[in-house]
Amino acid sequence: MLILLFSLTAAFFPAWIAPHDPLQFDYSAILKGPTAQHLFGTDNFGRDIFARVIYAYRIDLQIALFTTLFPMLFGTLAGLLVGFYGGIAETLFQRVVDAVITFPLLVLVIAIVAILGPGLKSMYIAVGIIYWVFYARLIAGEVSVQKRLDYVAAGQVMGYSHLRIIFRHLLPNVVTATLVYWMTDMALAILLGSSLGYLGLGAQPPTAEWGVLISSGKNFMDTAWWITIFPGVAIVLTGLGFSLIGDALVEWLRPGNH
Repeated sequence: MLILLFSLTAAFFPAWIAPHDPLQFDYSAILKGPTAQHLFGTDNFGRDIFARVIYAYRIDLQIALFTTLFPMLFGTLAGLLVGFYGGIAETLFQRVVDAVITFPLLVLVIAIVAILGPGLKSMYIAVGIIYWVFYARLIAGEVSVQKRLDYVAAGQVMGYSHLRIIFRHLLPNVVTATLVYWMTDMALAILLGSSLGYLGLGAQPPTAEWGVLISSGKNFMDTAWWITIFPGVAIVLTGLGFSLIGDALVEWLRPGNH
């Protein structure tokens, strides 16, 4: 929670933490190492790395949210319907799942982004097209188990409509699995966004984004390691924060813990 709190503070109020402008050039301080004035050093344009790392929280948390929110919502809806009704819908869905998991996910995302053109919008579309399948598969499996239980049969006997059974009774019993997976998926989304930024397919320079920062510093690893190392540490710590929250939710929501 402390990691998440710091991340949200940096995303919404970066000026509270970083006193420098992340885009301001300072040709008198090019490739300077960490000092009291520049905590994380400067890059080849004299820009403050600490400020760029802090301001990058805004972009990377936006990536984590926007690349997972639509897949989570649409995938949950699709999983509810497929798991409840089964039949032809389930068969078609399984073919879609087979088609998606046949290829490495990063390769599919890169291919779609390359067609649409580099940028965050293209990345959101590419991930949305693919990632909803995993949420839907998770929820469909949960619903397939839950719909055989007595409370669903009781609802059908009492004449409840299918929509009422799905959204008022099944959804509350399977949504926890989605929330846990969503938290873990946010960590992976940050890594994915940084990877695409590094490859030049996500956020574009001079935007302060961790993948872009690492890419801009790769040619200076021998002389200015701080340009690459500090954004990498931010990726690891933020991803760790979301993963730990996901693990805590698993423990808290486990039957018998209340």
